[in-house]
Amino acid sequence: MAKPTLSMKPTGWFQVAWSAEVTVREVHRMTYFGREMVAWRTTSGQVAVFDAYCEHLGAHLGYGGHVEGENLVCPFHGWEWNAEGRNVCIPYENHPNKGRRIRSYPVVERNESIWIWHDVEGRAPYFDVPDVFADFDDGKSADDYYPSFPVGVLYRERLELHPQYIMENGVDFAHFKFVHKTPFIPEFTRQDFDEPVSYVDFTVAFDDAASEDDVSSGVEAINGGLGVAVTKSWGMVDNRTLSAVTPVDDNTSDVRFTVWIGRKPGDQSAEMNDYAKTMANYIIEQFAADINIWAHQRYSDPPALSRKEFEGFRALRAWAAQFYPDEQNRTHADMSTVEATS
Repeated sequence: MAKPTLSMKPTGWFQVAWSAEVTVREVHRMTYFGREMVAWRTTSGQVAVFDAYCEHLGAHLGYGGHVEGENLVCPFHGWEWNAEGRNVCIPYENHPNKGRRIRSYPVVERNESIWIWHDVEGRAPYFDVPDVFADFDDGKSADDYYPSFPVGVLYRERLELHPQYIMENGVDFAHFKFVHKTPFIPEFTRQDFDEPVSYVDFTVAFDDAASEDDVSSGVEAINGGLGVAVTKSWGMVDNRTLSAVTPVDDNTSDVRFTVWIGRKPGDQSAEMNDYAKTMANYIIEQFAADINIWAHQRYSDPPALSRKEFEGFRALRAWAAQFYPDEQNRTHADMSTVEATS
């Protein structure tokens, strides 16, 4: 398969781990955006993400490096680096090397997940990671749901797909019947692409619905750039989901999907019960069906759209263009000059 034609280095927040995978004093190795990285947690619980190599003589901090207090210690010569990537101790000198700094990334830990900000132009974060609970105005919090990790998650490594594929899925009403075998047709009630954080809502109407009263469920989605989408489902199984796609290199991405199921009244257990596991597995299976399409998809530029599809796809691709680092990729992403088929 040819690599995606869109840049694999978009700007935004991207998930690099679940919180439970980066424990206190451990060093977690990973590769994203073509760079070797490490994630680590200080004794006080703060998470940091660095490029993987010590600025002293280039040792990989993920192979033998360890955490002492609030610092990451290189396995080669014991140089210590704080959570901002600055050298704070050389054990055989009186002073640290204040002139060298390991590249560190802005980090947010939210919804049992660890996110880094990526921007090839070095800009600071200019929008936030959506919160799967707090950003939906219904008064619910994580306490109203069973913990998701490790049962309610899906992880697929190094698939040949682009983050934008998943975002486009959010405006694609026609795929529900064919990919998910559903008997309903979603009707979009909101498509707001005015800001870096966008909103897409839809209701569900069954084919044989006799009136508007038969519309009894729907989904609200919040997209934080191209790297993260959170959803709230209403009228169906009480659930929240988080989907995240993070580029690994110029050809592949890692995909993570997290599901929270609403607690049964009075059930305050620390993990999912059998009902919640069943519901979470069903939702994960539906997302996995999408992945099977995305992993073998080619980016169609320009796409051959029907008239009903045109408005949603045009709005989303115009919105997506802002996250690409160069004019060529902004042009690829923007469909403002594309017309629908007759």
